[in-house]
Amino acid sequence: MQALLDAIATVTMPTDAQRLFHGRGGLHPGCEAWTLDAYPPVWLVTKFGEARPDEQVALTAALQARQAQTAPAQPLNAVLQTRLEGRSETTVLAGRVPEPHGVTEDGAQYRVNLLRGQNHGLFLDMAEGRRWVRAHAQGHKVLNLFAYTCAFSVAAMQGGAKAVVNLDMAQSALTTGQQNHQQNGFTSGAKFLAHDLFKSWGKVTRMGPFGLVIADPPSYQKGSFVATKDWPRLVRRLPELLRPGGHALLCLNAPELPEQFLRDVLATEAPELELLQRLPNPAVFADVSSDRALKVLVVRG
Repeated sequence: MQALLDAIATVTMPTDAQRLFHGRGGLHPGCEAWTLDAYPPVWLVTKFGEARPDEQVALTAALQARQAQTAPAQPLNAVLQTRLEGRSETTVLAGRVPEPHGVTEDGAQYRVNLLRGQNHGLFLDMAEGRRWVRAHAQGHKVLNLFAYTCAFSVAAMQGGAKAVVNLDMAQSALTTGQQNHQQNGFTSGAKFLAHDLFKSWGKVTRMGPFGLVIADPPSYQKGSFVATKDWPRLVRRLPELLRPGGHALLCLNAPELPEQFLRDVLATEAPELELLQRLPNPAVFADVSSDRALKVLVVRG
């Protein structure tokens, strides 16, 4: 884990939430299991596997030493999450986590939770996707599928969207999404529907057509979405959801599926859609394999 300790020795708590070290990308030999994120004012270290006691001691010492250098008058707040075989365990290494815990990104505010579950409320690897949406939402009716806590919706509203429809099966995530909108001063213009997309096509279609459709499904979630089965079902309905010339942002976060998988689905199920580009990921998420990294494609109807 030396590369992680070396990274900690040079970091400073940023203003916005972001990743600072991405061992998962394979570019730091020996640290493939480790990541370091900043959710100000908290450091979040994640290990994909068990963390030995000596590793926890080394991490805490490195963070304390850096805190003493960069912000000696402020307390160190640090959390370690370990993930193994679908389970996670979270330990507060130092300080505390605010409740409620709000972070910022590009002027937007989002609620996060580092102490429960593996999804913290804001996916940091999707920052460039949110920036693209903010830059292209002006005047459009937007459909945000698998909306989770509606960060894309907040970005769309920031960018001047006319209206946003957020759809997700989890009411609890949508409730956080509503709080995110309120925190950012958006008290109207967005809908929050706790629906199963595949059982609600008629309702969703009647609310369109949309100038922008965002699809960021889980790569695998039993009872909700299985990428190999459900991406074709989703893509074949995209043309009827989009107005002529409208855009769709398609997000594939499945390391085992290459970009070509989504390209093939598009060619087979919706050949009338034009693939425009693959968005870059934040530089810190660089990966030895672009196919293993997050894949975000922009298409036009």
